[in-house]
Amino acid sequence: MFIIPLPHYNRFYLWVFFMSDTLLSTYEPTGRWRFEWVLPVLFQPRRTFSKIGGADTAVSQTPLLILVVTGLIRTLVAGGIKATAAASGQLQLPPGWEYYTPEQQAQFQQAMTATSGPVFTYLLPSVVVILGVYLGWLVLGWLLHLLLTLMGGRASSRQVLNVTAWSLLPFALRDIVRIVAMWNSGQLLTSLGLSGFAPTGEGLWFVFAAALLTAVDLYFFWHVLLLGVGIYAGDQLGRGKVWVAVLFVTLLLFLMRGVPALISAQFSDLTVIRPFF
Repeated sequence: MFIIPLPHYNRFYLWVFFMSDTLLSTYEPTGRWRFEWVLPVLFQPRRTFSKIGGADTAVSQTPLLILVVTGLIRTLVAGGIKATAAASGQLQLPPGWEYYTPEQQAQFQQAMTATSGPVFTYLLPSVVVILGVYLGWLVLGWLLHLLLTLMGGRASSRQVLNVTAWSLLPFALRDIVRIVAMWNSGQLLTSLGLSGFAPTGEGLWFVFAAALLTAVDLYFFWHVLLLGVGIYAGDQLGRGKVWVAVLFVTLLLFLMRGVPALISAQFSDLTVIRPFF
């Protein structure tokens, strides 16, 4: 065995080469913005959610930003369609319109005429989108963390919130699909999800059922699947307990989706006057 002595500077360069190669092979981004996880979350969820569940910092900013951006774009496109329809004297009907009573339909038409300004067309819907993304994420994550803890889970609230945020990404894809559909057709989408299978009739029950079926689509089931896979990858609970917690919380929040429709139908009998703006 021969040992060839190297000059001091050659040893230094050789050390730098091997150290840099080792660092590059083990390097992973440490920032909070993880755009490189977007596609793997959707198509390689198990491997990606194991990284998300093991993150020590909050990594939920990226999916929430994507959801806000796609939601705002959808709101702007829908607002433009509403403004064009209002200028031409046409009214865009809401989902479940056929289940409203004649009196409720007349009151809704009056309300739409009185609230056709830019504040109701662009500003307020944008605020609702932003609040809906963050409040929906927090409520879902906190309820799920509470139930998992009661069932013996050891995941922290930060880990559950990280997984919850990334599991919402299918809804961003749904926004993109709806944006393209509205842009191409120039009309609002009225028959969303499975609302076409809602029972026919008049009354609050039929409005509630139509509102629930509007939220049922492929993207909703995709979200539930990602949420279950992500929680199972980052917690020590068994598969059965994880899916019981996920299905219970998502079903509870799913039923709450119909409450705004009930409130809207209940107050549709009120007379709306022209606001000052």
